[in-house]
Amino acid sequence: MSGASEGAAPARPLPGTGGSGAARRVRSLGRAEMVLLRRNAVALLIALGTPVSLIPVVMSVPVEGGRSTRAGAAALTAITAVVLLAAVYYNLVTALVARREDLVLKRLRAGEAGDLEILAGTAAPAVAVAWAQIFVAAAVTAALSDLAAPVNPLLVVVAIVLGTAVFVALAALSTTVTRSVEMAQVTTMPVLVVPLVLSGLLVPLDALAAPWELAARMLPLTPVVDLMRLGLTGAAGDGRTVDFTGSFEAAVPPALVLVAWVVAAGWAARRWFRWEPRR
Repeated sequence: MSGASEGAAPARPLPGTGGSGAARRVRSLGRAEMVLLRRNAVALLIALGTPVSLIPVVMSVPVEGGRSTRAGAAALTAITAVVLLAAVYYNLVTALVARREDLVLKRLRAGEAGDLEILAGTAAPAVAVAWAQIFVAAAVTAALSDLAAPVNPLLVVVAIVLGTAVFVALAALSTTVTRSVEMAQVTTMPVLVVPLVLSGLLVPLDALAAPWELAARMLPLTPVVDLMRLGLTGAAGDGRTVDFTGSFEAAVPPALVLVAWVVAAGWAARRWFRWEPRR
């Protein structure tokens, strides 16, 4: 990603993140960010407390088919969606804005670390916390329900990995309109609310008018939900129930939507990301 702010260092090529040196720098930045996250009580509460507190709530919601595999899958899918929004997207927006306003990003950029390494190191703690929460949620929902083995566990992994990449890129992009950490509560609201409401978790997408359903399926969270459901229970977006083999074909549309979001949000963030405060 290259800076676009006044007075910022000129855009520089993105060095590759491969190699032991790059990995060491990302780990060092990640450890520093993890220390800062542990010291931020509010951010830590959002990252750790919200998904855990949702488990009994989600598990108590009636699901067609009873308190069974489908109920457990619905709970895990909902918690994964919330984790991506809260632990990854919102926390990373506030972290990047705070580092930018304190000129930390500008100073880091003057060192050996490349742009992608800086952003990867900053994002690493949020991603680690998010994935840990999803793992814990999977264990708890399996204990509280008859959660069977996933129909296609690969699709569950794809949903989490691509969903994480999308919301990391959207977090970087959202910093371009976020002047302060306090403003993040306002600027992140569209990404926090609209994709969640239209993800299919709260309102069945087939209950919407055709244009609204199509628009909802193009949002960044809906494909994550679709892939999670497909991987966990074989429930395709068109209402069919498929087996392991059939799940791959059904996964193509939501996976392509997620890839498109990663590319588009990544390009836009690289184009407009600011490495220092506005003057």
